[in-house]
Amino acid sequence: MDNAVELADIIAQLRQDLSRAMAEGEGTDLRFQAEQIELELTVGVERSREPGVKVRFWVFDAGATARQATTDTQRLTLTLKPVRPDAPDRSVLISGDELLGED
Repeated sequence: MDNAVELADIIAQLRQDLSRAMAEGEGTDLRFQAEQIELELTVGVERSREPGVKVRFWVFDAGATARQATTDTQRLTLTLKPVRPDAPDRSVLISGDELLGED
């Protein structure tokens, strides 16, 4: 699975990126309320045959899925709601760098 990343790694990276955006947004004029985050991924499932059976979900990039003819792939949509441990009932505010052409 050369062109794949484990699902747990994708979610961990998303968590890091959102945390960084939140920190960088502190004190800025414009922030975004994150109510839900939807991820649509192409995943393959691998089950090891070793003792202590383990199942892994591998995420493929869009261009790699055509080359993974021997791996069964599925589309998976995850809807995540960001929550801060210190204020679980408050919406999470996220900020990021302004993109070219954004007002």
